[in-house]
Amino acid sequence: MNVHTGAIKQGDNWHKEMEALKKRDAELSLYEYWSNDYAVAHDATTRLQRRAQAVPHHWKWKDLLPVVEKSGELVSMNDSERRTLILMNPALAPTIATVTTMYAGYRINLPNETAPAHRHSPNAVRLGLTGVTNFTAVEGEHIGFGPGDLVLTPHDCWHSHGNEGSEPAINISYLDHPLCNALNATYFDSDLWVEENGKKVRKDVQDEMFPRNYSVNTYRRGGLMSRSVSHLRGTGNASPMYIYRWDYTREFLEEMKSQDGSPYDGIMLEYTDPTTGGPVYPTMTFLAQLLRPGEKTVPIRQTASLICSILEGSGSSIVGDKTFDWDKFDTFCVPGGEWYQHHNNTDKDSVIFITTDEPALKALKLFVRHTRDKHGEVVRIEENR
Repeated sequence: MNVHTGAIKQGDNWHKEMEALKKRDAELSLYEYWSNDYAVAHDATTRLQRRAQAVPHHWKWKDLLPVVEKSGELVSMNDSERRTLILMNPALAPTIATVTTMYAGYRINLPNETAPAHRHSPNAVRLGLTGVTNFTAVEGEHIGFGPGDLVLTPHDCWHSHGNEGSEPAINISYLDHPLCNALNATYFDSDLWVEENGKKVRKDVQDEMFPRNYSVNTYRRGGLMSRSVSHLRGTGNASPMYIYRWDYTREFLEEMKSQDGSPYDGIMLEYTDPTTGGPVYPTMTFLAQLLRPGEKTVPIRQTASLICSILEGSGSSIVGDKTFDWDKFDTFCVPGGEWYQHHNNTDKDSVIFITTDEPALKALKLFVRHTRDKHGEVVRIEENR
């Protein structure tokens, strides 16, 4: 095969040959990785990186609450098993995602209702907002939860949601569903069949196979691990502790308030797998961040994206070129690559619950954080995280 090693000179039918090449490349669905506009530096590489990119956005609880409540009035559990309002990043539509790899959704559970059991490949968690009778059954553990409590429903684990009380209860879910979609790894299973007396029976809720508060009683003592029980629950690819009670989390945050904290994060805790000390999921981790009265973090940027929901207090955050003034139960997002900082400009504590795809970035060796030094130069933050 003869290969022409020199470009045709522009005076030798160059434009005609180039247009013919462009047409043929388009027919073959090929991207021409060379500059179209030689006046623009790195034109080809810039075009190669073009994609739908999440933007900073803020969803206010005062706007969300009326539509969440209205969804409870209009959509019954018979109409839809989900009844969730997902926070869609306006720059990613029609993709359903809050940031590129994750989404969050507000859900109201009406009194004494339970959605049928199901399982799916995305990892998910539920965070209680209002009411004390939210209910999740996951892999045979029946869990009631209230404000601030975090419940895991790991990849491929059977689970169902509902409300065990007489008053509505609202929670917010966080899933790595967009990441699963991008990897062509999404699937759902909505039929739970179990064998009873030699026959297959379809169940809406898994039978209770563990006592109430099993996760809390088995795993809540930091630094101590039972060697007399099996920790292989579900697929074994997530934390076996399925409920993290807010009372213990808030108590720990309070105890840490007297410490200096991080200039970038204030006081911050990570929800971890008690058997490994690592994140509860390989794709997402969850953080509780306390900002003391008047505390203002140093501006940083990082490759990992954040979904931030306010559990206590109020304050403001600068994300990119936007300023968000937030209050309790608001949610805002920080797409990876955006500069951001938080400010508690009140005389009371503020607490932010954070969902981030940091573990996925770390597994791919792509996680990095930057700040600016006293000269304004961008420098890498070296941390043991």
